[in-house]
Amino acid sequence: MSLTIKQAQAIHAINPDAEFNAKDIDHITWRDGTTPISKEDIIAKASELQTAEDNEIKAQADLKASAKAKLMSGEPMTEAEADLIVLWSKQSK
Repeated sequence: MSLTIKQAQAIHAINPDAEFNAKDIDHITWRDGTTPISKEDIIAKASELQTAEDNEIKAQADLKASAKAKLMSGEPMTEAEADLIVLWSKQSK
């Protein structure tokens, strides 16, 4: 199994200057004096990044649903909801 994109992102989240080659998470060659990062730390950070991404997707979906409900009922929207409608409108053209 090869190194996942999320695991590579985790490595760079832990050490933005990390230089490495990897066949998979168990076979990482650290280059140019990069301090090795443990497999456990990489997996934990990858999980943290995935959770943050999932939370952001859910928050955007909730915001969209809230904006739609308010638009349909004539209620005032928050600035974030209005921005979402404006961005969506621009993308659909």
